[in-house]
Amino acid sequence: MKKKIELTAEERAIEERSSEYKPVAAAKRSRIEAILETSKKTKNINIRISEYDLVKLRQRAAEEGIPYQTLIASIVHKYVSDRLVDEKAIVKSLQLMGQHKG
Repeated sequence: MKKKIELTAEERAIEERSSEYKPVAAAKRSRIEAILETSKKTKNINIRISEYDLVKLRQRAAEEGIPYQTLIASIVHKYVSDRLVDEKAIVKSLQLMGQHKG
């Protein structure tokens, strides 16, 4: 006798809308799976940073409610994907642009 599996609300919603999904070509599916697999892989590294920076990182991570290593990984990811921004520099640029509009 098979045990009945109880689906979550999200799983039921997916099942109900399954007819809306379209199949993906094998080549495209392989590329998508490769991207997902690569994004899951992590490597451990050792870095040397100042004690002051580590203290500040831990404080910021605590403010965000995340582990400090997760914060560091997030910062690195944003940097390499060109999504790390300096808010102070943006505000200064906007202020300068406002002065030049006259």
